[in-house]
Amino acid sequence: MAAGLFHNLGAVLHARAVIDDGLLEELETALIQADVTATLAAQMTEEIREQAETEHITQPEKLTGLLQDQVAALLSPYEAPLNAGDTSPTTFLVLGVNGVGKTTSIAKIAHWYQAAGNQVMLVAADTFRAAAAEQLEVWAQRIGCDIIRQQSGADPAAVIYDALQAARARGHNLVIADTAGRLHTKRNLMEELTKMGRVIERELGRPADERLLVIDANTGQNAIRQARQFHDALKLTGLMIAKLDGTAKGGVVLSITDELQLPIKLIGVGEQLSDLRLFSAREFANQMFE
Repeated sequence: MAAGLFHNLGAVLHARAVIDDGLLEELETALIQADVTATLAAQMTEEIREQAETEHITQPEKLTGLLQDQVAALLSPYEAPLNAGDTSPTTFLVLGVNGVGKTTSIAKIAHWYQAAGNQVMLVAADTFRAAAAEQLEVWAQRIGCDIIRQQSGADPAAVIYDALQAARARGHNLVIADTAGRLHTKRNLMEELTKMGRVIERELGRPADERLLVIDANTGQNAIRQARQFHDALKLTGLMIAKLDGTAKGGVVLSITDELQLPIKLIGVGEQLSDLRLFSAREFANQMFE
């Protein structure tokens, strides 16, 4: 995980000599600037004030440990492993608006599972965006896994159906489907996605094992709105936070879990295929100020 996600918070604590109302106001502002919602930032700051008073902490730099513990406590309920189906193939629907790093995230997940000995099939079910299938096919070739794709404009639900049949026939135990982030027609995106979900449930006898939303860590409040819309349509099972590198503010992680209570399954911390991590609340918290 990249370091210094909340570096502005550290700067606030090291710039002041005493803990007073002015410092706590600056701390609250820094949290908001790091994409923590105003309500949550106020709550966090008040808890830090109370804890500092209770523990007789007077030196601002010593608030770092309190903040780290606070963040770890807030996020630890949202650590969760990736789901696996009771019967093969385990199926992941990977969701997200265009530009969040969805295709790269899919490649990282596929690479991770293949390295662990799984037989992975990718599904190019984003049939509405130019070159989406081609991009996914390049990744499939690089990773060395199968891919199912159809012509541009094909029905995504039909692509999913074909992929599940092919996965069973070929002995694949994991299917990872790319999905559209925007449609170039008048059809509603969420209607298309829920249709895909119904096909999966009909074929597997259960919903997709993961309905995983990819969020760009840099998009702030937009990420919260995206998560809300996708969750309303598909009942997400978890989040993957992409682009959580040295440029990300990081507070959106706190904001989304606070509002939607969705687990964070994975984080992407770089451009390489190996730059994928299971989410750890403690690791995230410990590296806030580094």
